[in-house]
Amino acid sequence: MGMIENPRHQGMRKRLVEGLKIKGIRNEKVLDAIGKVPRHLFMESTFIQFAYKDQAFPIGAGQTISQPFTVAMQTQLLQIEKGEKVLEVGTGSGYQAAVLLEMGAKVFTIERQKELYTKVHKFLPEIGYNPACFFGDGYKGLPNFAPFDKIIVTAGATYIPEDLKKQLAVNGRMVIPVGNEQRQEMNVITRVSEDEFKSEKHGDFVFVPLLKGQ
Repeated sequence: MGMIENPRHQGMRKRLVEGLKIKGIRNEKVLDAIGKVPRHLFMESTFIQFAYKDQAFPIGAGQTISQPFTVAMQTQLLQIEKGEKVLEVGTGSGYQAAVLLEMGAKVFTIERQKELYTKVHKFLPEIGYNPACFFGDGYKGLPNFAPFDKIIVTAGATYIPEDLKKQLAVNGRMVIPVGNEQRQEMNVITRVSEDEFKSEKHGDFVFVPLLKGQ
């Protein structure tokens, strides 16, 4: 697929970033990273006109590439600092991992769909992004690599997995959308001490389950 980059892509990304600012994304480092990651490479090339629209899009295996606003919002809530260890649950297209890497994080990412895992594992390094990719159940986390400074769950969860809370470093933050198929609330869990957690809610989001038979 090669690094197909042209001024048109850069212009489209610039507009996307401007739009995200208007929608309330304030963190310059997040905006900067989204301005750099070539999102169009994460989608089928025929959809170039959709690559930089602020919407979710199907990527195969019944999954979607998240809406840029959701990626930006979750990343902003994580409060990423350079060099932090981040666990991502749900690699998906690999776009969120690329944004985190662009911000200087060390990324460990887990995907349970074999097809997506295989694709992203090969594809990300080709475009210069090198997270540690794992195949398996993200809700179990990666105990061998814990603790993590930050944990991000990229798909709606019905509950907050205990295993993930245990793998947070003290003062670490986890961003996880919790709810049912229709609506999730963005939760931020902070590990205040060895056995104390604090939780805040940051508004409703819909993590689009793929529309069936439309």
